[in-house]
Amino acid sequence: MAKEKDEILVVGEVVEVFPSATFKIQIDEQHHVMAVPAGRLRMSNIRLVAGDKVRVALSPYDLTRGRITWRLNEGRHPR
Repeated sequence: MAKEKDEILVVGEVVEVFPSATFKIQIDEQHHVMAVPAGRLRMSNIRLVAGDKVRVALSPYDLTRGRITWRLNEGRHPR
């Protein structure tokens, strides 16, 4: 399993919501990623809907799956 420092952080937009808390994230015009919310988002009961901008952590071993680490809001930047 990749360490946090090996993760690739990208910003994308939620395009589609699937059952069991899975989301399709559009990274750019051609690339889509399937992602699940990180544990902190689930524990904080943060809801994601289509159109939300999110920060996704990708493993260098599988660039088609990721973990949503932050929901980006207007005027508030991720840490």
